[in-house]
Amino acid sequence: MFSIRSLLGLVSSDLAVDLGTTNTRIHAKDKGLVVNEPSLVANDTKTGRFVAFGRDAHEMMGKTPANIEAVRPLKDGVIANYEAAQAMLDNFVRKAHGRSRLVSPEIVVGVPSGITQVEKRAVRDAADAAKASEVYLVETAMAAALGAGLPIEEASGNVIVDIGGGTTDVAVISLAGIVWSCSIRVAGGAMDEAIIQHVRRTYNLLIGQRTAESVKLRIGSAYPLDEPEPCEVSGRDLIEGVPRTQTVTDEEIRLALAECIGQICELVRLALQNTPPELSADLADRGIILTGGGSQLMHLDKCLREVTGLPVSYADEPVTSVVRGIGKLVQDKELLKRIALD
Repeated sequence: MFSIRSLLGLVSSDLAVDLGTTNTRIHAKDKGLVVNEPSLVANDTKTGRFVAFGRDAHEMMGKTPANIEAVRPLKDGVIANYEAAQAMLDNFVRKAHGRSRLVSPEIVVGVPSGITQVEKRAVRDAADAAKASEVYLVETAMAAALGAGLPIEEASGNVIVDIGGGTTDVAVISLAGIVWSCSIRVAGGAMDEAIIQHVRRTYNLLIGQRTAESVKLRIGSAYPLDEPEPCEVSGRDLIEGVPRTQTVTDEEIRLALAECIGQICELVRLALQNTPPELSADLADRGIILTGGGSQLMHLDKCLREVTGLPVSYADEPVTSVVRGIGKLVQDKELLKRIALD
């Protein structure tokens, strides 16, 4: 006899979830990308209710009354606020299914390398609360490699560097398995924070995260630009307390980002040092593949090429590589069961 849960599973549409620190993306089986929104929740501190999610909450940032606060449920790639994460994921899953609650999908979620058992449990519980019939966890680096179209099932080495909002994951992959992987909590969000702190220390000017991200995308780089490019930023003068605009240069932003970039380069170097000699020749031929939103920092490929001596290239549509890779696993249950985490 069927249970209610199993009957609902018959009408489910399985989901691939890239539950990121900055953005959450959901890919539905046979439908493609159906949700692509900021990982953000607006909380009413008077009532304790979550009043907006994703893009709606993002539009409220910096413009709300005192009782409405913006909450990021994830920090450094893992759940930091379980209730907010559960409510946000439930909202996004319902969006993926046209707001219907009469579905019970299998959900596959990407998680950082080295995630702890407690952190895994938090992700599983959040997915269960979103009415999942079954939950699978896969490493984001493996998913990114699949999304980038790498031949992960072959007996040859592939190096993937996935730079998201909260974490950078580096992995060496062969025969559908992780030969070596590591994750550091330095990525796009840390770069934004480095810019905020630089502007504050240098100009006594407080800017917001959205402004910092805009500066990073416009003039941030890992290697000198061909031509200097200044950029104006607006914020609050910390001495006078009034709005002020300040011009910053690409050179000073590059120096502000140097520590973050250096840590990412060191992680890639560590991966190469831990690669078995039998796979090293493959890496020399195939090089390094970059994915993730944070990888779009200008000239990051050039910097890594200089550090490692290997060819470096970008995946097609690097921002969505992880969710597209998880989407492939949703379609291939045999491969999913081989690489899913315990």
